[in-house]
Amino acid sequence: MSFLSDILNRLLEQYGYIVLFLCLFLELLAIPLPGELIMTYAGFIVFKGKLDWLLSVIIGGIGASLGMTIAYWIGYRLGKPFFEKYGSRIHFGPEKLDSVAKWFERYGNKMLIIAYFIPGVRHITGYFSGATRLSFRKYAIYAYSGAFLWVSVFITLGKLLGPKWEQYHHTINLYMLILGLIAVIAYVLIILYKKNKQRIRNRIDVWLEKKLQQYHSVGKVKFIILTAGALFVVFFSLMIGIIHDFLSHEFTRFDEITSYIVGQVFNSSWNESMNHWAIFSSSSLILSLILLTSLWIRFKGNDRLLTIAFYVIVVVGGEGLCVGLRRLFHRIGPSGIEFTFPSEQVFMAYTFYGFTAFLFLRHHGNYKIRIIVILIISIVLLMTGISGVYLGSQYPSDVVAGYVFGGLWISSNVILLEIFRASALSLA
Repeated sequence: MSFLSDILNRLLEQYGYIVLFLCLFLELLAIPLPGELIMTYAGFIVFKGKLDWLLSVIIGGIGASLGMTIAYWIGYRLGKPFFEKYGSRIHFGPEKLDSVAKWFERYGNKMLIIAYFIPGVRHITGYFSGATRLSFRKYAIYAYSGAFLWVSVFITLGKLLGPKWEQYHHTINLYMLILGLIAVIAYVLIILYKKNKQRIRNRIDVWLEKKLQQYHSVGKVKFIILTAGALFVVFFSLMIGIIHDFLSHEFTRFDEITSYIVGQVFNSSWNESMNHWAIFSSSSLILSLILLTSLWIRFKGNDRLLTIAFYVIVVVGGEGLCVGLRRLFHRIGPSGIEFTFPSEQVFMAYTFYGFTAFLFLRHHGNYKIRIIVILIISIVLLMTGISGVYLGSQYPSDVVAGYVFGGLWISSNVILLEIFRASALSLA
């Protein structure tokens, strides 16, 4: 590894932009070159001040885009005759090409962005897009956007990792691959849902009809329950994975890398700001906001008694659940504090702000205000988690667990609240 590092170091320091351009250009023509390795090392050279970050991203993005363009036109020129003659040898004859071409024309252009992050896939997408006669205009929009995103991510990571580049880049590449595969799976599931949307909706309607009585706002209730149900499944799946990784002691590397990156992104000048962000998860502020929210529910909300009852259950029950989870896992945090998994600050902030935002959005119809509220809450929750890592009171995995367990708790209570609400209205 040190030999390869020495070669990359010499080449990138002497001919940095040329090497970056040529390597990414050739890799996207399916020449076996380590693109991520080269880009992250280029980011390390940027960290050392010997390359410019913006210029590196532009030149690397142009190189990747040019490689994808040439690959497209080669595939376009080969087209069907090539697959009619040689396709059977690689189990990809003309009939299969036609069927895949129709699918690719309809959905595949959006996959071009994700494909860059999956080794082996990005090398063939250019040729395949051309061979299937995907519109070059559509191809260029997604392929070029994906190229610059791909280059930006890995060069920025190399810059952030700095002297830890050689130690961490393999793990980060693995994370990127996993995220890319998750994105592909999610995209395929979305496609399948769109294709079978009516059938799925009919089955869900039948199930909901058995559980809920019809009333004037039943459509809204169905939407909320379906959305909360989908989120519950997602958070439950993530919870299983997080518990498994915790018990297997697999968070060490993740915590080390994430803490290092947070320290690189947010330097010492952020200390005062991070202390301010941490206030959003303080018990005193949350208790004050709970009182204000309760008053709002009392005078402005609908189904006041039921809503306040669930509000108490969510907040008080959430605190009890968090205490139980932290004592169950009994983890000692980075500053020596006991019981940090999952993060109490993140769990309670997510529980309070998330459920309060739901109640507000549930009864407020203005679309712009809804968007503003969602953005504000998202920023508050994100910075609350980052502040805990920055200030050294929590591990990154504590924060992630706080988000997951908090999301699971909120989504389950939203489902129950809406079912109770519908039942109460049906009996009225």
